[in-house]
Amino acid sequence: MAKKAAKKKAAPKKAAPKKKAAPKKKAAAPKKKTARKPNPAFMKPLTPSPALAEIIGNKAIPRTEIVSKIWAYIKKNGLQDKKNRRNINADAKLKGIFGAKSQISMFELAKIVSKHVK
Repeated sequence: MAKKAAKKKAAPKKAAPKKKAAPKKKAAAPKKKTARKPNPAFMKPLTPSPALAEIIGNKAIPRTEIVSKIWAYIKKNGLQDKKNRRNINADAKLKGIFGAKSQISMFELAKIVSKHVK
């Protein structure tokens, strides 16, 4: 039989000297929550081109509203690609905006919108 190694008992550890408590800091006053202010550049009314006006109307509206209305049109007409939902298929009205492309990525939408507003 193998001999068991004799275990040495470790010497009891001494307690670490206690540190002095740091002076208490005053609690910071809670910040007041303010309503989030939208970026004024996004709120500036923009006039759509005739091709874009067929989809969203010819009234000058902010860029955020333009993108929302385009997405409403895309969803209403089922133009999102079934397999890859990030792609948008063009119908007759959207081809005027997309140019020669029959399909774009949703990330290209902002770039295309900027070409069709003043």
